[in-house]
Amino acid sequence: MEKPIIIFGAKGIAYPALEIFNSNNVVVFGFLEEDEKLHGTEINTVTVLGNTEDEGFLKLIGQKAEAFVAVDDTKYRKFLVEMLQENRKVQPVNAIHQTAYISTDATIGHGNFINAKVNIGTAATIGSHCILHSGAIIDHNAKLGDFVQVGAGSIINAEVTIEDGAFIGSGVTIISGVTIGKNSRVGAGSVVISTVSNGETVFGNPAAKVK
Repeated sequence: MEKPIIIFGAKGIAYPALEIFNSNNVVVFGFLEEDEKLHGTEINTVTVLGNTEDEGFLKLIGQKAEAFVAVDDTKYRKFLVEMLQENRKVQPVNAIHQTAYISTDATIGHGNFINAKVNIGTAATIGSHCILHSGAIIDHNAKLGDFVQVGAGSIINAEVTIEDGAFIGSGVTIISGVTIGKNSRVGAGSVVISTVSNGETVFGNPAAKVK
């Protein structure tokens, strides 16, 4: 990556995202953050420059810098991604930790956060703007949509489909062939053995709907 990175967001995954870019010898120009109290502060010597909608910094994106969206909240993450696509005609770059394993036969979209020891298997498909936390396993032929979050240490077995906007907590196991619907949520530590409907929240072993 020849151009420096501007990271959108200065909380949560912004910290490991900075570490990922540093370890890959990619220069991070600075952070943009909506919380004005953080403006002028530093994360590991890198400055929080200003607001995420500051045109002075936004105009650098695409010409002199690339963008990465380091925001955990899906709604705000979508807003920032759409702003970059519409205003700057760019897609955010991927942040991939050096210790992650990605099969040469896997397909990955744009703007994904892939942390340490993530394992993505043969013919797996990862959409765009997903967050895969440390040690997550995405087995062969699994399919993740856009804006999916997978918690640390979760195991997404073969042939699983996780649709757009779904949230999978830490330490979850999803049995082969199961479909997780759009914008659904799976609580930490759950074992999912059957399909989860769109917008549904499930928890437990075996996972059951939370009313």
